[in-house]
Amino acid sequence: MDYKYTSRSENDTMELAENIESEKFPGMVICLDGELGSGKTVFVKGFAKSLGISENITSPTFNIVKEYESGEVPLNHMDVYRLEDSDTTIGFNDYFKSEDITIIEWAELIQDKLPDERLDIKFKVVGENTRVLILKPYGQKYEDLVNFVL
Repeated sequence: MDYKYTSRSENDTMELAENIESEKFPGMVICLDGELGSGKTVFVKGFAKSLGISENITSPTFNIVKEYESGEVPLNHMDVYRLEDSDTTIGFNDYFKSEDITIIEWAELIQDKLPDERLDIKFKVVGENTRVLILKPYGQKYEDLVNFVL
């Protein structure tokens, strides 16, 4: 089942991320998709802030993965936009099987590598500051999380 959330500002997007973070669990995987400028990195900033990460969060486009260890739980922030055939060296399964939280921007590009249980969030731009976020949970933990947060 898909769930819809309307964000009317960056603060709304960050607040949703903070609410999802408040229900975090070990090994959580969140997959973000949407056009450039739709709010994916803003979501990650809100999530990281709620974890207590004080580092500046930017999209790891050229690094592919940024690992943040300074919060209450390690956060792996992936941006697979520029990923090509070299993805075998990334070790996605190692990230997905860890206790860390992993958030992936442009996740549709690695659809075949994603874990079966995860939370997909699709960002759709519908106005200058308005976004519609479609949340699609895979697995009971994610279904419970979305039902609690929304």
